Amino acid sequence: MKNMYELGIPVPANKSLVVRTIKDVNKEQRERTLQKTEYNVFSFPADLLVLDFLSDSGSGTMTDLQWAALFHGDESYGRNKGYYVLLDAIRDVFERGDAPKRAINMILSGETDAQKLMDNLYLTSHEGGFVNGGIHQLARPNVFIVPQGRCAEYLLFSTLGQLLREKDPNKEYYIPNNGHFDTTEANILANGLHPVNLFSKNLMDDFPYDQMSFRNPFKGNMNAKELEALIQEKGVECIPLIFLTITNNTAAGQPVSMNNVKAISKIAEKYGIPLFFDACRFAENAHFIKEFEEGYKNRSISSIVQEMFSHVDGFTISFKKDGLANIGGGLFFRDNGVFHERFSIKGDIGIQLKEKQILTFGNDSYGGLSGRDIMALAAGLYEITKESYLNQRIGQVRKFAKELAQNGIPVVLPAGGHAIYLNMDKFFENTDMKIDDFGGVGFTIELLKHYGIRACELGPFAFEWDKKTPEQRKGILNVVRFAIPRNVYSSSHIDYAVEAITELYRNREKIPKVIITRGAKLRLRHFQTGLRPIYKD
Repeated sequence: MKNMYELGIPVPANKSLVVRTIKDVNKEQRERTLQKTEYNVFSFPADLLVLDFLSDSGSGTMTDLQWAALFHGDESYGRNKGYYVLLDAIRDVFERGDAPKRAINMILSGETDAQKLMDNLYLTSHEGGFVNGGIHQLARPNVFIVPQGRCAEYLLFSTLGQLLREKDPNKEYYIPNNGHFDTTEANILANGLHPVNLFSKNLMDDFPYDQMSFRNPFKGNMNAKELEALIQEKGVECIPLIFLTITNNTAAGQPVSMNNVKAISKIAEKYGIPLFFDACRFAENAHFIKEFEEGYKNRSISSIVQEMFSHVDGFTISFKKDGLANIGGGLFFRDNGVFHERFSIKGDIGIQLKEKQILTFGNDSYGGLSGRDIMALAAGLYEITKESYLNQRIGQVRKFAKELAQNGIPVVLPAGGHAIYLNMDKFFENTDMKIDDFGGVGFTIELLKHYGIRACELGPFAFEWDKKTPEQRKGILNVVRFAIPRNVYSSSHIDYAVEAITELYRNREKIPKVIITRGAKLRLRHFQTGLRPIYKD
């Protein structure tokens, strides 16, 4: 007899003990609010929504263990206790695999033995990995705590941009990725570098929804042949970094296989180029590897994460993603690795990054975070690698995608780990909607107005189709994302969203084209522009 997971029905992993009542807001009130906020869904008051799929970034629930850890927060300005706990939690999760030390338990259990705390936490010395400790973190810093992922991206690319311009101001530099997310791309462009998306060729291929629990083509992979061709064309000196996003948020949240990680790592090693993860959803990616890649079924999530990260030289991460915490981000690189060697041009690159971190985000032991958030974050690192949680999380996303597909909605399949993505090219097939009419934005406006559901266009509007060359446009997909916050919504919420999306699809001829009324040339314009829907007579 099959177990429930084999039948596509994950065993419940949690239960809700606190509820928040949704306010009764009618269509006219939402329409008035849309007008007053220039039809920008980012500006719409969250308190007036029924469902909010704008982002899963920091918007998920925290577990009881995270809330308990929060009470242990230490708000000391220099070297709060959470700093040591967080650094060791990162060593546990990304480096130690099935042999974590869980130093956090000493704090959560109220350990009072000062000598034990000194010997096992506060005065321990580490070097050679992603997280130096003791004197090595002072002499060769490689850990940079910041408020969120885009801060880590800013820290990295603003520092690299300056170093590269000083080295050779006449060269053009390129950052290849399997799919740059919006803030990553914006930070690269803002610092005079060129982002290049190397999507997997099968990304938008059809996939049967009834096979999602049985196989996965890893559509989030980077195109290795195109990467090698780019390096050959531009030259090694013009490729400062290679980025691999796990899971691939821009490419419909699709996972990256371990085989692809290894293949890209070999190319990076061959040319002496640092390979970094955009690691925001590393645990979900590890779950896909365990579930669908040969040789990993009997491996733990922790050991798979350890193997994934053994192939890279560093990573940026938004700790707000993957259900970790409500706030936090970080930049990490391997001690004395390829990145450290290549960019210690004018002294130690870690020292330069540390100076900028302290200048912009605060002292290095809190990096703009409260001590309470640091403790909750450290506890969350252990929570998100639990298989029961990942089974439920990914199972809910699959349910959403399957129900949409059964209703004939063009959803990108198989579903990823954190969101479902609608293929807006197919959504508006056989209508007069063109890609630069921003139909995806029109869809999100109508969905919000009629049903109180907020989603996010991540296509030609967000990625600035109208401002880019034909070559650059090849790196833009036409999708709308529904990001599902962790442990927030039940099956009834998903069912409501499916019916609302289906009704809009049936009436897609009525969805308006959209024009930009203010801020068309702003960076990350989808966060702040003014818009106007153009309705048919």
